[in-house]
Amino acid sequence: MRRVDARPVDKPSADPAAPPDPLASERAGPAAIRGGALRVAGYAVGVALSILSAALLFRHLGVVDGGRYVTILSLVALVGGLTEGGLTAIGVREFATRPQAERAPALRALLGMRVTLTVAGVAAAVGFAGLAGYGTTLVAGTALAGLGLLLQSLQSAATVPLQAELRFGWVTLADLVRQFVTVTSIVALVVAGAALLPFLAIAIPAGFASLALTVAAVRQRGALVPSFRTSAWSELAREALPYAVTSAVGAIYFRLAIIVMSLTATEVETGYFGASFRIVDVLIVVPQLVVGAAFPIFARAARDDRVRLRYALERSLEGALIFGIWTSVSLVVGADLAIEVVAGADFAPAADVLRIQAAALLLAFVNAVLGYALLSLGRYRALLAMAAAALLVVAALTPLLGEAHGAEGGAVATVAGEAVVALGGFGALLRGHPDLRISPWRALRIALAGAIALAVALLDLPDAAGVLVATAVLAAALFALRAVPEELIVEARALLGRRKRRA
Repeated sequence: MRRVDARPVDKPSADPAAPPDPLASERAGPAAIRGGALRVAGYAVGVALSILSAALLFRHLGVVDGGRYVTILSLVALVGGLTEGGLTAIGVREFATRPQAERAPALRALLGMRVTLTVAGVAAAVGFAGLAGYGTTLVAGTALAGLGLLLQSLQSAATVPLQAELRFGWVTLADLVRQFVTVTSIVALVVAGAALLPFLAIAIPAGFASLALTVAAVRQRGALVPSFRTSAWSELAREALPYAVTSAVGAIYFRLAIIVMSLTATEVETGYFGASFRIVDVLIVVPQLVVGAAFPIFARAARDDRVRLRYALERSLEGALIFGIWTSVSLVVGADLAIEVVAGADFAPAADVLRIQAAALLLAFVNAVLGYALLSLGRYRALLAMAAAALLVVAALTPLLGEAHGAEGGAVATVAGEAVVALGGFGALLRGHPDLRISPWRALRIALAGAIALAVALLDLPDAAGVLVATAVLAAALFALRAVPEELIVEARALLGRRKRRA
């Protein structure tokens, strides 16, 4: 296939004193690949650090309190998704496309909106916990976790300039700091024999540490004082409101299953579902990290160069499929080990739940590309329709399947929700933007390689060995089928070359 020239077409800045525009450089694509890899690597380090703490936490709390812990964190995360409303993504897009002078006021407005919405959302979550009869401890835990959410919301908004300029090193470091503080706090509380409530307050010191580091990275911009003037919000709100509604609905449908399970299923089934959901909830961030690094390029290309946008979407989808298939196959093959390590033998039935939810994780990688593509094009109605349809499917299926099949039924409902989003996303691109039609042939070869690797699950190997064999088989199949995008190979070779020179 002839390679499309995806280099940027932006003209040089008229102001010779202006700082270089990283998105106008031919190095923007490789920087996004490295940035995505760096964020995933940093996140992987954080997850590796958290495995020990999660294992200690679930064994310390037990099935019932473990389910309560996940329920409250999911409730607060739901509030975070609702109140975030896609504002960070909108902020990145605005930074990628606005003139330099307009960026600082937009960031101040963004910070003010995040503070206001998060405070209101946390108050609503505390009220819901009280009305739902969660008890004094869980109501107080919701408030404490909500304060941590406020700090995390501010930190996330403050990273907008860093993401828009492809400065992912600072973003990754801030994520690692938050994860490190979370892990060390969990370990300390387990050693101290703490009850449930202090674990729900861990987000406070973790959020504060991450926010302090981010402020240090962007302090020279003078744009970190939130603006609470509604007049300053108006222009950003006009762009953000349609996507905010979409993002809110999207946050609801993914986390609705655990909330409905807590209200309709037994505490034991909710605990099994919670253990699996906790693993998926950690991994579901990876698609956003992998694809989000390329979003500033999507936004600039959607404004200036549709050929470049199609090329970026095609390569991003292929890369997301490779990472998604590897992650999902690893979960299917190693589900028993994952549950044993994270939650312990008491949660063994959760392994089958995790195998089902691995399909939802694969779809999440695809949906990340589709979502960022439609956002870069301003297709808010399509995004809202996709999220609303998924919400209806999850809301209908979770109580029905959860009552009939317990935790496994709830897992099927989450897969159905992600499948609805994927179908809607492809449909919106095909109908509304035929010039962005993506060639399916390499994606089909990637899927075939994944099916070959999945066959390892039939060999009944020990979990750890099975994951390693499946990984090797997947890699061999990808290269044999010539399914690896050239850009990934080039960047991998460049990384190895740099390491050799250093050695």
